[in-house]
Amino acid sequence: MRSVSVIGIGETKFGKLDSYSLKDLVVEAGNKAIEDCGIDKNTIEALYMSNFNGSYWSTQSHIGPLASEALGLGNIPTLRTEGACASGTLAFRTAWMAVAAGIYDVVLVGGAEKMTHQTTPIITTGLASAADYENEVKVGATFPSLFAMMAQRYFYEYGNVREAMAMCAVQNHDNAYLNPDAQMKKKITVDMVKSGFPVADPLTVFDCSLVSDGAVFIVIAATDVAKQILKTKKRIIEVIGSGHAGDVISLSGKKSITTLGATVKAAEEAYKMANIKPTDVNFAEVHDCFTITQILNVEDLGFFEKGKGGNAVLEGLIARDGKLPINVSGGLKAKGHPIGATGLSMIYEVVTQMRGEAGERQLKNTDIGLTHNLGGSAGTCVINIFKGL
Repeated sequence: MRSVSVIGIGETKFGKLDSYSLKDLVVEAGNKAIEDCGIDKNTIEALYMSNFNGSYWSTQSHIGPLASEALGLGNIPTLRTEGACASGTLAFRTAWMAVAAGIYDVVLVGGAEKMTHQTTPIITTGLASAADYENEVKVGATFPSLFAMMAQRYFYEYGNVREAMAMCAVQNHDNAYLNPDAQMKKKITVDMVKSGFPVADPLTVFDCSLVSDGAVFIVIAATDVAKQILKTKKRIIEVIGSGHAGDVISLSGKKSITTLGATVKAAEEAYKMANIKPTDVNFAEVHDCFTITQILNVEDLGFFEKGKGGNAVLEGLIARDGKLPINVSGGLKAKGHPIGATGLSMIYEVVTQMRGEAGERQLKNTDIGLTHNLGGSAGTCVINIFKGL
């Protein structure tokens, strides 16, 4: 299996982008990524495109050819991936496997979602299609209520971490404040989170990720080809590990709702491939669809002992200036969550940090970075590990 590296990145701003169509998002982010690595479009051999629910929200299926035409890529093969909120990293992993296998040398990976033009009921219905309709949605469950149940069960098993959940939101808002592409540039306090508009106990509006428009594109290449393309222009970022695991779609069918089995399994696979331990990771972007999820994730990824994730937050260990910075981009909570683009947005941040191009939010130690992306109520998980060369 060949070594594969990231050579180009591009993204739009995240937020309520009224003047953008789905195609406009694709064109801006795709061209940015291609221009970032300085290649000719004829060099691109395939396009892997992520989109969760364009068929419903944008009345647009067949996203691969749409993106290829918009970017002027000619007769290259295209493929759309869908894995709920993990759609973007599924596209990335599928493209990575094709390059690692020697099928292609240079591939473009993209993700886009257009959501904010729709009404709240339509957005909610579209999101709920990633849950178990018969056993959950049909009887009134929503994703906030499902993750609220996870939080309540966690409180029962390990103790109340409400304060730590609120601090996750505060830290991610602080990080997003320094990110020019972030949707929510608003500083908040722990008290604001806890006293916010109630959504599903214990979650308030400040515990929940955002509804967003946005797109992200990544160019990957075989590492030997990447070195020829980039030469000394930019730091080459190698993919050293990747893991993909699944679980049942329903919450009721899981063995545990406080340890997410898909994350544990995908992490084991990624760490083994990368030949590293969790303690070797310098920083990470993890899936914070709700604040409780961030605490579950840092435990399931092996960064902290089970039941200790909340303490790690309160002690500042995952803050931007902490021992293991988490979600320096602002995360789904504050950078935004345009679903098809979300997983690629995590990779965008890791590469930006590793290149030393993150401006005011730049970290000091960025040799090894990890991205963790969940789909639905952890029915899908994709983890990727990167190393700067």
